[in-house]
Amino acid sequence: MLESEAAIAWQAMPYRSAVYGDDDTEIGTAESLLGDESEDIFDGIALKRKHDGMTVEIAAARIKKITESGVVTDLSSDEVAALQPYREEQWFHLGWGGLFQKHPKWDKTSNP
Repeated sequence: MLESEAAIAWQAMPYRSAVYGDDDTEIGTAESLLGDESEDIFDGIALKRKHDGMTVEIAAARIKKITESGVVTDLSSDEVAALQPYREEQWFHLGWGGLFQKHPKWDKTSNP
């Protein structure tokens, strides 16, 4: 899935992109970028899990590709179920479009 699509920078990931596990199953949506745009440090994403609606964190090391159509991870279904809950106190709120440590901004128009 998404193999033929060009990779994009983490800061350009569309708001609420579909996120896929290692078996190409959709595991949820990207609710937030976690990182520092000014230092170009990508820490991961906050994922709203499809099966229970809980928001959890995916570390950048587990993300294999970001495209205009979605995010590919190397997570198995068991690993998705075991992801740690999103810890809001680690991140700053910047606008309605996401929870960021620094600055990249999403808006409604960036979602196809």
